[in-house]
Amino acid sequence: MFHAASPRVPLPPAQSSAPGVPSPRSPLAQAQPRHKPRGKQRDAFFDNAKYLAIVLVAVGHAWEPLKGDSRILEGVYTVVYSFHMPAFIIISGFFSRSFDMRPDRLKRLITGVAVPYVLFETAYVLFDRTVGGDSGKDISLLDPWYLTWFLCALFVWRLCTPILKLIRWPLPFALGVAMLASVAPSIGNDLDLQRVLQFLPYFVLGLCMKAEHFHMVRTWRMRILAVPVFAAALAVGWWAVPRMNTAWFYHRDAAQDLGAPWWVGPVMVLAMFGCSLLLTACFFAWVPRRKMWFTALGAGTLYGYLLHGFLVKAGDYQGWFDHAWLHRPLGEIFVSLVAAAVVTALCTKPVQRVFRFAMEPKMEWAFRKDAAEMARERQVREKVPA
Repeated sequence: MFHAASPRVPLPPAQSSAPGVPSPRSPLAQAQPRHKPRGKQRDAFFDNAKYLAIVLVAVGHAWEPLKGDSRILEGVYTVVYSFHMPAFIIISGFFSRSFDMRPDRLKRLITGVAVPYVLFETAYVLFDRTVGGDSGKDISLLDPWYLTWFLCALFVWRLCTPILKLIRWPLPFALGVAMLASVAPSIGNDLDLQRVLQFLPYFVLGLCMKAEHFHMVRTWRMRILAVPVFAAALAVGWWAVPRMNTAWFYHRDAAQDLGAPWWVGPVMVLAMFGCSLLLTACFFAWVPRRKMWFTALGAGTLYGYLLHGFLVKAGDYQGWFDHAWLHRPLGEIFVSLVAAAVVTALCTKPVQRVFRFAMEPKMEWAFRKDAAEMARERQVREKVPA
């Protein structure tokens, strides 16, 4: 019983924990910072992985004019090509898990993938005409050229994501599709469908993965194991140079196109999928988990990916790689460092600001507002005092 004259102290308001949020009295809640986070924080691991993968992509492209003169370089080239794009595609699939046909996500797919594809496919063809001297090359959005195949593939993969998530066993299904594609040369070059279908298992694997799956390889044991695995891969790559066609790593041809019997296609799809996953896991094991000086560059990897191709092609057209000293070990190291530095610069904020009109256009004028979005805006206006 309270005394009638005693002052009443109001009780604190009842707090109900939302799903996944620790109770205010739990040790986890006590350990949480008092300030409210300003926004959704990015995971440094994924930004680090994307940056390191895009550096390997650029370095691999810079090696292409040089690798024919060095068996060691071509062996390293095949090892890098066996996992750098699979790693990038797995991450793309992982971040596509929430994609559905909601209007705002479809808009982002159009402005962030389809529009850059149209612009850069056109720009690369015009660049090839003027700098490369191929005046007869036509602009065809159905035949991706050079780097733009990835945008085309990403557009198709994301559109198929809702269907892929409905399938009971999506990864075996994707492997089956890739195996069938590897024996079907009649697919042709339209939309680079061979690559779209043969790389599909990596995207689907990313869709099926959870954050804890990445944590499984980010241990000191995996880092130690990754060293002999990569050493063995380099030895196998050196051995395979005169015995294996490098084009298998591009996933853009059927087995018959590479002069192999049809049954070799499915076998190579499964074998390369296993090898790529092993090396990708070793790559993820060595990706730093903490914030590094290059972590922020992970948000601009698409800029580095699409822009560095102009410089690589310009060097090829203008004979920059023809100098004899570049075909020696020190020259190859120099080219690798320059390629890494250039793609790093192309991922920075100033470059993003300059080319955002092409990579991330707003295009509000092109879309109608859906009813849910209009209702949200109306609620915001009603809450603001006149």
